[in-house]
Amino acid sequence: MDRDLLAHLPVIIAVARRGGFAAAAAELNMSPSAVSHAVRLVEDRLGTPLFTRTTRSVAVTEAGQALIEAAEPALREIDERIERVKAAKGRVSGLLRLNVPSMSVPIAITPVVRAMAKRFPDVTVELFVDDALTDIVAGSFDAGVRLGEMIALDMVTVRLTPPFKTIIVASPDYLTAQGRPTAIADLARHNCIGYRMATAGNLYRWDLNDGKRVVAIDVSGSAIVSTTVYARELALAGVGLAYIFEPLVRADIAAGRLTQVLPRTALEMPGLFLYYPARAAMAPKLRAFIDTARDILRSRGR
Repeated sequence: MDRDLLAHLPVIIAVARRGGFAAAAAELNMSPSAVSHAVRLVEDRLGTPLFTRTTRSVAVTEAGQALIEAAEPALREIDERIERVKAAKGRVSGLLRLNVPSMSVPIAITPVVRAMAKRFPDVTVELFVDDALTDIVAGSFDAGVRLGEMIALDMVTVRLTPPFKTIIVASPDYLTAQGRPTAIADLARHNCIGYRMATAGNLYRWDLNDGKRVVAIDVSGSAIVSTTVYARELALAGVGLAYIFEPLVRADIAAGRLTQVLPRTALEMPGLFLYYPARAAMAPKLRAFIDTARDILRSRGR
């Protein structure tokens, strides 16, 4: 076994995942020159280029892709086995990489991460806040969080929240100035805060309960956001109506900062789930997160 080659394989994988030397260096807490040196050493030992470089991009060669496909699962397995040995001695450690949508952070993730810092100080939780439907396996994440309806069937799931509703809210000041909508058709004359979907790029149509059927409504207004978390801020500022997940604004409604309108149009969503591939189930760091989430969110009544 070439020990130098083995030691530099994580660098090769990081460059491929991040799509560049500088980004890989930032992830690994290394200098770009050290990353470049590691890649060059591996290429020299193997006698073939692993990446094609231009002034604007870095791409994986066929040989590089073959090496990564063989090395990445093996290194992940070694890392997980080392973590199990440590956990058997009472010490759970490691880097837990989670891909989570922005709206899940205040609803479910923050209290769990806070508790993890106290219970498992040797575990570092890295949150990649992402509203696109990212492939967590291709992105080398340990797990992800999504609404239940958006998770592939081959993933293991753990419920984080009960089902909750999507609702329409506005500030009292906005409703005083513009009036309260009393029917779905009234939305056409209101300033509705739009949401542009990260994956498709189109504006999201508001799905509303219209009696016995669900209708998708095109809305328009003076502001468009990329996450519903920002829609809350704009609604609080009196900009317009926001279509949003109820847990995000539960405290605002209770305090009178926001008011729900058209309550009969609210739709129930399946709730948030942690999901991960079956092979990751035995990782102590992930098990620690799951157990902590169950304890903390249950105590919060979620």
